[in-house]
Amino acid sequence: MQESFEALQGFLMMVSFVLGAMVGSFCNVCISRWPSGASVVSPRSRCPKCLNGIAWYDNIPLLSWLALGAKCRHCGLPISWVYPVVEGITAFLFLGVFWKFGVSVATPVYMALCAGMVIVTFQDLADWTIPNEITLPGIPIGILLGLGGMVLGPDSGLRVTDVFDALAGAALGGGILFALDRITVLLLKKPGMGFGDVKLLAMLGAFLGWKGALGILMLASILGSVVGLAMLGWLRARGKTPAAPPADPASDPPEAIAGGGGDDEEITLEGHYLPFGPYLAVGGLLYLFFGPELIALYFNILQSPAGTPLLP
Repeated sequence: MQESFEALQGFLMMVSFVLGAMVGSFCNVCISRWPSGASVVSPRSRCPKCLNGIAWYDNIPLLSWLALGAKCRHCGLPISWVYPVVEGITAFLFLGVFWKFGVSVATPVYMALCAGMVIVTFQDLADWTIPNEITLPGIPIGILLGLGGMVLGPDSGLRVTDVFDALAGAALGGGILFALDRITVLLLKKPGMGFGDVKLLAMLGAFLGWKGALGILMLASILGSVVGLAMLGWLRARGKTPAAPPADPASDPPEAIAGGGGDDEEITLEGHYLPFGPYLAVGGLLYLFFGPELIALYFNILQSPAGTPLLP
């Protein structure tokens, strides 16, 4: 009996990995097409350089990129390493979700959340935008899952089993970043977090509750500070300056962000270099997998007297 269970467990883990790689391939389509408003359904996958369609045998996640030597079969031009990286990360995340939550209602839910965070991360890094296609439906879905958690109870495996916790998480997550954005604009005369970040943390709060919203913001801030300082130090050591976000001619001018064009002091994008969305996404994933453990460790540190071990 034990051997049969272990065999089934191993099979489902393999299925989770393969499914994740396949979903990661679709994530690549979303990352490349959503910023321009193109359909993710048609046309079928094609080389972004020569525009030739990609045959099914050249579109197998992870394997085709290796088999082709990272080059297009038609034009011979390089295929970006980002494609297999997205597929591989999504595959390992799906595997991790199954390992953490097993056969439960939570598993497909959090697999979908992981795929969304992969899209958010790579699209924000490439295009400085966080897709509304993820965040806007994600907020009500997270709240509805909180309601479902109330009905199904802890056996569902869901992190949030109270719709009021989901509502509080969405309100607190979005509210904190919106307030920080307004304070930054008013006091520093610079763009704040960006409304995409507001919607993203509101969505993560809906999925992971108000404690999750606070924990994710703390984790994202720590990650952003460490990575940002390291990147700036490395660039300055090489005598370079980080590039500013690409200008969007359709967006409001800096004066409009401040709430009026008549102010003497103009808000600029100078010094506003690093997208925060990827750090929120990574913070959300860390909290998804290790939230209770991280909270316990945090309070253990607060309550531990100086010089005594943190854990028994």
